[in-house]
Amino acid sequence: MAEIKKILIANRGVPAVRVMHTCRDRKIPTVAVYSTPDRLSHHVFVAESAVHIGEAPPIESYLNMEKIINAALQTNCNAIHPGWGFLAENAKFARMVEDAGLIWVGPPPNVISLMGDKIESKKCAIRANVPTIPGTNNVMSVDDIKKWMKDENIDFPVMIKASAGGGGKGMAKVSSDDELSILFAQVKSEAMKSFKDDTVLVEKYIEKGRHIEVQIVADKFGHVLHLYERECTLQRRNQKIIEEAPSPSLTDDLRGEICFTAVRIMREIGYHSAGTVEFIFDSQKSKFYFLEVNTRLQVEHGITELITGLDIVNMMLDLAEDKPLDLRQSDIHPNRWALEVRLNAEDPKNFSPSFGTISRLQIPQGPGVRIAQSIYEGCQIPPYYDSLLMLIMTAGADRDDAIRTMDRVLSRNLRVEGVKTLLPLLLSIIRHKDFKSGNFSTKFIEEHLDELVATFKENTPDDEILKIAKHVAKISALGPQEWM
Repeated sequence: MAEIKKILIANRGVPAVRVMHTCRDRKIPTVAVYSTPDRLSHHVFVAESAVHIGEAPPIESYLNMEKIINAALQTNCNAIHPGWGFLAENAKFARMVEDAGLIWVGPPPNVISLMGDKIESKKCAIRANVPTIPGTNNVMSVDDIKKWMKDENIDFPVMIKASAGGGGKGMAKVSSDDELSILFAQVKSEAMKSFKDDTVLVEKYIEKGRHIEVQIVADKFGHVLHLYERECTLQRRNQKIIEEAPSPSLTDDLRGEICFTAVRIMREIGYHSAGTVEFIFDSQKSKFYFLEVNTRLQVEHGITELITGLDIVNMMLDLAEDKPLDLRQSDIHPNRWALEVRLNAEDPKNFSPSFGTISRLQIPQGPGVRIAQSIYEGCQIPPYYDSLLMLIMTAGADRDDAIRTMDRVLSRNLRVEGVKTLLPLLLSIIRHKDFKSGNFSTKFIEEHLDELVATFKENTPDDEILKIAKHVAKISALGPQEWM
């Protein structure tokens, strides 16, 4: 049985810090890797040691497989954890890690490769008797799409997807015949540019769909467990922004069905480690369809940890050491509701990236709050990487309780100055009547953006100066005040 003695975290920012916290609990020394602009980043300080691996462009640093593996070998690490993003779902990197004699903390490379292909993963789902969205594979031309729509009696809208795509890239919704040629060419071009593979598939677009994913853990001895589901419906540009667990969309019967369906497909593909099965839920018909398998730790895993009391990173490390799962399905009892928002360095009105120096930082505290951060006061936010600054999670006895705590955190406890953040948008969403009632779809932000922006409370440094000046003037004119 392998034992992890020292581990390199092949990532930066929030995911790197998250993995390091569990490693610290287990007394496993960690090694960080960093690019030149990240030399003073938070994850570099949290690790026991750090190795410089290149310049700012990811291809020269965080995507440079040889440099990362060499860094692990030079620092006497015997394992690598990829976090999420960058190389986390790269089968070639996983193989290189194993070929170097290191422990790969993740699923088998062949499974990563299989699930990284949307067409092949859909075939696996069909074999496992898992419902899939009506669609057609290996589309070579616009005429292929038109023929499929005619033969299968499919109406617009449809979704064109890059087979190798992920993270919201390489997909486009087509609403009419006029858009078909342009968007088909656009998806193929983006797929080739991002994934070096322009194979595309087309699926019926589910109107008012909800995005539900099931957290899975599995060992090498055939034991597969689910840790229940998360709702990740609130998205912008096909990327998640608010998640919650459990899902407010499901009945108990549907919850049981969707969770055991996820277990079935993971058993079919021979999965081990932690992973996630994603579904699109048609709330109008109460039907769910397989989307994909994420062969890594998910950004939003923390809310599952909050409702179950389990540490998923800890489980990943155990599973990488070839230990059997010491839990049964009947041992897992979610007993709280949890909510997560992603605080990105972006303009909340148009989502354009914001970068610079964090001039002021106040971290939320109080009951029911969990923060995963990658920033500190005075740190630089570089323009080269993902804009995630912080994951803010709240938990409560029920959904209303978790939302109330999140409102307190976002409106009273949190201050981030020096860059623009999504804070005003996040607060507007959780206060919206449709969000509170659970009446939303993946198009919620798109459909309500103007309304959400209209509720923003602008608070500039000038406002603070005017407030102070007003108090000074009042005291000068009227003497000491009651509140003094």
